[in-house]
Amino acid sequence: MVKVTATENEFVFDVLGNHQFWTFESKIKVKKENIIKASQSDEDFTFWIGWKMLGTQLPWVITAGTYLKKGKRNFWDVSNKKNAIIVELNHCNYDKLIIEVKSPIETINLLNAK
Repeated sequence: MVKVTATENEFVFDVLGNHQFWTFESKIKVKKENIIKASQSDEDFTFWIGWKMLGTQLPWVITAGTYLKKGKRNFWDVSNKKNAIIVELNHCNYDKLIIEVKSPIETINLLNAK
């Protein structure tokens, strides 16, 4: 699970608990201007999510880490896709963050309000 907080110029995505072990990340910082949009969608939840660069995938348990699909570098941290959001990015290390959060609607509103 990921906790999202806002500062004056950026959003901080803190990977919580043992998910840091599975994702090989503890924190991702993104400038507010680099967020295209945040939403909920099932389109990224396909059988094949991409080539695993660094991370873990245990089917029906957790998908975590960095994956490459169609030339796009995506970060995943999802155990329960009902609480997952997709954050589309521009000019960042990742093209998308596909993350599980505690309150999806609240987090989407926070990220889209900038």
